[in-house]
Amino acid sequence: MQFQSLNIIDPILKAIDEEGYTIPTPIQEQSIPIILQGTDLLGCAQTGTGKTAAFAIPILQLLSRNTTYVKKRKIRSLIVTPTRELAIQIGESFKAYGRHTKINSTVIFGGVNQNKQTSSLQGGVDVVIATPGRLLDLMSQGFISLSDVELFVLDEADRMLDMGFIHDVKKLLVALPKRRQSLFFSATMPPQIVKLASTILFKPKEVSVTPVSATVDLIKQSVYFTDKGKKNALLVDVLKDKNIKTALVFTRTKYGADKVARVISKQNIKAEAIHGDKSQNARQRALTNFKAQTIRVLVATDIAARGIDVDDLGCVINYEIPNIPETYVHRIGRTGRAGAKGIALSFCDASEKEYLKDIEKLISKSIPVIEDHDFPLEDHNPEPKPKQQRGGNKQGHARPKPTGNNNQKKWYGKPKTNR
Repeated sequence: MQFQSLNIIDPILKAIDEEGYTIPTPIQEQSIPIILQGTDLLGCAQTGTGKTAAFAIPILQLLSRNTTYVKKRKIRSLIVTPTRELAIQIGESFKAYGRHTKINSTVIFGGVNQNKQTSSLQGGVDVVIATPGRLLDLMSQGFISLSDVELFVLDEADRMLDMGFIHDVKKLLVALPKRRQSLFFSATMPPQIVKLASTILFKPKEVSVTPVSATVDLIKQSVYFTDKGKKNALLVDVLKDKNIKTALVFTRTKYGADKVARVISKQNIKAEAIHGDKSQNARQRALTNFKAQTIRVLVATDIAARGIDVDDLGCVINYEIPNIPETYVHRIGRTGRAGAKGIALSFCDASEKEYLKDIEKLISKSIPVIEDHDFPLEDHNPEPKPKQQRGGNKQGHARPKPTGNNNQKKWYGKPKTNR
């Protein structure tokens, strides 16, 4: 199927063609006609399946039908997403697909001075792509009104819950018009996500593409068993392979990301870290450098990496095995996009073996083990790590749990956030 068969208007088709797209992905093929009909949509699609275009293209087309607002612009579409990087990426997509329309857009996020954003809003804008915190802040200051919103998108809804944004989302729902078209996208559909969807959508149609348990067949997955103290040396050794032109390395914590970036930088491997403690300018600079391949390695935490979309990313490395199996699928989905081949390598110490078992159970396959390397696992019985409890507290962290006997209780402290 070609994009032309989806009844997309010529200005948008021209932009799509200029972007090099000819055939829609499954999520685009199924979602675009539903959205153009004005129907609410519940979409389950993991990162890397093309879902941004699945809602951006029909939104641009629907807004283009009514030119009444061109001279006196009001916010007619709102897209809410959890991270700054993802908001920026979505904003770039709207500008690319809408370059030949009269629809304009702006991106709103925290961590930077608001003046540039408020100036854009005061000049009039059709589409706002925003993170929840800054959006609510500008609403309270009177810079943003949602009373004219016709199309509302909640993107990466599962991550919203992980990051504790549920209360912010509820505040936004109160401010939105009751009569609107709503689109809800999430990579997973646990009960709490379904419950949230029921408060947002009206008689929605459902589209589910590439379930989270499915990993792309083109991604070559492998695991190294090694000791925790050997992971830095193993990473440096792996990166000696010149065939790995770019690598996205995942750590569990912000401190770990900085430490790994420093270690490999000392080995004359150009690397930068990206996480929630970095300023927005620093994060964007690191991402820009990585996309331009002026640095070879980007070390990231999971939440900071949300929204990273790099063409031809050759390799994802799990420096630490994620304790939530779905996170593994999200991570490795950064490579092997658009039919390209990719490599996913994981470093597993003895305390992470249970996490690896959970991942293999989710994806219904065993990940091949690389036996022949210089940093094999020797300490087979370290203290096991606490498993994260699903649900957690309102910040999205695992609830601490006691361990030990009744006479002497030891508590695991609150886990470091990986934002």
